[in-house]
Amino acid sequence: MNAQLKADPAALIAAGRRALEIEGRAIAALVPRLDSGFARACTICLECHGRIIVSGMGKSGHIAGKIAATLASTGTPSFFIHAAEASHGDIGMITRDDVLLAISNSGETAEVLLLIPHLSRLGVPFIAMTGNSKSNLARAASVHLDVSVEEEACPLNLAPTASTTATLALGDALAVALLEARGFTSQDFARSHPGGALGRKLLLHVADVMRTGEDLPVIGPSASLGDGLLVMSKKGLGMCVVVDAGRMLGVFTDGDLRRVLDREINVHKSTMREVMTSPGKSVKATELAAEAAHLMEKHRITALPVIDAQGALVGALNVHDLLRAGVL
Repeated sequence: MNAQLKADPAALIAAGRRALEIEGRAIAALVPRLDSGFARACTICLECHGRIIVSGMGKSGHIAGKIAATLASTGTPSFFIHAAEASHGDIGMITRDDVLLAISNSGETAEVLLLIPHLSRLGVPFIAMTGNSKSNLARAASVHLDVSVEEEACPLNLAPTASTTATLALGDALAVALLEARGFTSQDFARSHPGGALGRKLLLHVADVMRTGEDLPVIGPSASLGDGLLVMSKKGLGMCVVVDAGRMLGVFTDGDLRRVLDREINVHKSTMREVMTSPGKSVKATELAAEAAHLMEKHRITALPVIDAQGALVGALNVHDLLRAGVL
């Protein structure tokens, strides 16, 4: 290795672009290969009563781990087994109800081939992803998916680059096809990602983040505007909700205050009924918190009263509540 590294910006950019172009061609070449064999592989996975076990060695092992994670998060129960560890006890994780997805670019990886006799004894179907359709792994598989590439992105044509990218892309294609076949929804995805941003958006409801009880900026319709302003200031939501017998009649916001001041209305003599916006924007407690965020953005407001099915005020929230909950 040269002691002095070459760092010509133009050469570096050209090398990066060349690698991306090669890998792009490798993925594009997969499209016409998706035929009845791919459909059969999907059917095997859909008929599986256990889990899709994905296995490989080296770089293929890393790709196998990612494919297993993608399958598991999109409605297809799956996990990764390291092929080398399988022959030292982990093969016991495979049951008769499972399906194996074996990945090996050469199709001759010894540790992966060692799985075949055990699979045969159990009657477990297996799908092979290889770059060699004549390999032992490809010929033994229930279905073979061809991930061969014309060249690696590595200029030495040695380091697995385009081949691993193609394998990963085909794994994604398999996961997406299964996802659609199962009718997997964004809500299903969120349930398997409760700690992620999408999970918070799709699982949190308004009732989970709203303020209640003494924190609500409530005022009666006959109260003076001055009293309403005191409530707004004390509660810090940028609004007060006009309520009669528990039911929301209207809302008074910072925007309403600016309009009232322009009209030179007497804050001590005017009542909340006279100055409120009726019926005002609101959101139901059962709605997703993301819907409250959408309403705020759509109507350019920063706070919302929360009502139940009968129109009774049950809570309130503002944009800061949504930010704290991770919805925005």
